[in-house]
Amino acid sequence: MNRFIKTTILLLSIALASCEDVIDVPVQTGPTRLVVEASLDWEKGTAGNEQSIRLSNSTAFFDTTSNTAVTGASVKVTNDSSGAEFVFADLNTGEYATSSFVPVIGQSYTLEIIHNGETYSAQETLMGVPDITELFQDTADGFDDEILEAHIVFTDPPEEGNYYFFRFEKQGELLPDFEVGDDEFVNGNEVDWWYEIEEADDENDVRQPFAAGDVLDIDMYGISEAYNNYITILIDQIGGVGIFEATPVSVKGNCINLTNPDNYAQGYFRLTEFNRTSYTFE
Repeated sequence: MNRFIKTTILLLSIALASCEDVIDVPVQTGPTRLVVEASLDWEKGTAGNEQSIRLSNSTAFFDTTSNTAVTGASVKVTNDSSGAEFVFADLNTGEYATSSFVPVIGQSYTLEIIHNGETYSAQETLMGVPDITELFQDTADGFDDEILEAHIVFTDPPEEGNYYFFRFEKQGELLPDFEVGDDEFVNGNEVDWWYEIEEADDENDVRQPFAAGDVLDIDMYGISEAYNNYITILIDQIGGVGIFEATPVSVKGNCINLTNPDNYAQGYFRLTEFNRTSYTFE
């Protein structure tokens, strides 16, 4: 009997092994495009003069070895009212930097990039952000009234059409969370924005709700309506694709190619003022 069982297992193993085939999944590839990471963010309480822009080339989905840094480009940002130009020096790493930028709330700026004989351009307005007036913890307002949430309190300006972008990162976690909001229903009022980490319902999600001693890093940005629309789509895609979620698509930013419009750039040119703070749970 034992010999019969061993023989049967051996034959079954051979049969299963013979059925294993390597499946080569074809991935559709598109043209290589310039990727623009141009976030000129002015932290409250600082001069905001030191800014950087990163340029790279897009790559195939499974390509993790190529050097994508773009060097040798000409990069500058212009104040559309005064005409002041801020030239970003090539650091030969794909990063371009300046220490002379002058941020002005409500001012429009134009980004110009010249690369491979083509000129890319984007225009954006530097948006302000209100002060954070209070930080506290509670359990009353979240989706689960038994776990801790952080509360960020601020007063929305009376002008209509204010948009906000939040970056939350629990210290010790690998990735941050992003949220966006606007003042459609709270214009000119005090706002209590809360954030929590719910109990994981996915075995691959190892994040845990907040506990005493946890530290949450918080960035709150004032953003334009156009950037709000752009980042909302990206946040939806970061969340994964479910039955009621958006299908990932190539999202165009605001960087256009003046020389060859079909060869548009990916990425976005944004200008924001932001608050940076942290909260330690008790």
